[in-house]
Amino acid sequence: MSQKIIVASKNPVKIQAAEDGFRLMFPEGAFEIEGVAVPSGVPDQPMSDAETFAGAWNRATSAVSVAADAHFYVGIEGGIEERDGELAALAWVVVRSNNGRYGKGRSATFFLPEQLAALVRSGRELGDASDELFNERNVKQHIGTVGLLSGGVIDRTQYYMSAVALALIPFRNAHLY
Repeated sequence: MSQKIIVASKNPVKIQAAEDGFRLMFPEGAFEIEGVAVPSGVPDQPMSDAETFAGAWNRATSAVSVAADAHFYVGIEGGIEERDGELAALAWVVVRSNNGRYGKGRSATFFLPEQLAALVRSGRELGDASDELFNERNVKQHIGTVGLLSGGVIDRTQYYMSAVALALIPFRNAHLY
C-alpha cells in the first residue's frame, strides 16, 4: 500500500525533492506524491533563518486542511539570512505525519555574490534576481540559484532533497524519537 505525501507547494522542484528524499530514506516504500498550494505566512522572500523556518512550518501544517487523508505533509521554504554583511541562502524542511509528529531539517548554506545580494536587498526574490542577473527564465522551478552558482554540480532539487532526508530522520528512527 502506498503512502500519500502532500507537498505544500506546486513548484515541481519541491515536489521532486520531497519524492527523492522519501525514496532515499525509505527505499522499500511506495509513495503517491501530490503538490498543493498553501500560503507560507511569511514574505515571498524570507529574510532570516527564523522566517524561513516559519514558512516551512506553516506550509506543512496548513497542508493538512487541504488534504486531510495524507500520511505525510512536507513544507519546504527557501530563504536568506544576513551573516557578517553577506547574504547566505538556506532552506528549511518540515515534515508532519498524519498523527501530528514532526521532523525538521535544514539545508546547507551558500553565500551570494554581491551583485545578486544587492538585487535581493532591493526587494527582489532570489529566483527573480537570479533570472535577471544570469539572463535565465524561472530558475526557481528548475536548476535554482544554487545550480547556477555551482555550475550544475548541485541543483535546487538536490539541495532541498538533503534537507528532506534530514527531516525524515525521526520517522526512520521512530523508536528513538
